[in-house]
Amino acid sequence: MRWRDVKQNKLPQKEEAQAPILSLPFASIPDRIKAFITDSFLLAMPLFYVVVYLVFDGLKGADGVEGHKLLAWMYILIPLGLIVSLFYIKTGQTPGMKAHSLKVIDNKTKQKPTIMMALLRFFFFNVAFFSFLGILIGFFRKDGRGLQDLLSGTSIIKVKDE
Repeated sequence: MRWRDVKQNKLPQKEEAQAPILSLPFASIPDRIKAFITDSFLLAMPLFYVVVYLVFDGLKGADGVEGHKLLAWMYILIPLGLIVSLFYIKTGQTPGMKAHSLKVIDNKTKQKPTIMMALLRFFFFNVAFFSFLGILIGFFRKDGRGLQDLLSGTSIIKVKDE
């Protein structure tokens, strides 16, 4: 900004939509990856064991899953989606995010996401993760937001330890 513009009250107009979004303390990609790995072991692995050993008949679990891969993934991803969405709605954090001081917020309200946003974020995360293209989007953006964040209207921010 130039001095003569300030003196003559010719101040530039602030963009309402971009300024609040870019001022958030977005989480770094390594922190997000660490939180994802922690959540994989704390939330997803117990579901894998239950599905393989209880639903698909104990020690023959691996052979039973081999014939019904799509059904096994549905048995794992649907409860996992509900559990993760409940964590997002209740606290805005999964256990892995809490361990690494991260939080999911709604971009508009800067509060915890709604139930629809949480479910959409989990769905779009799986689409982005299994297509791999959606994950790469975060590496090319300044804020590090991935496809799941852009489509669901959420962001992951770094919070201060409480």
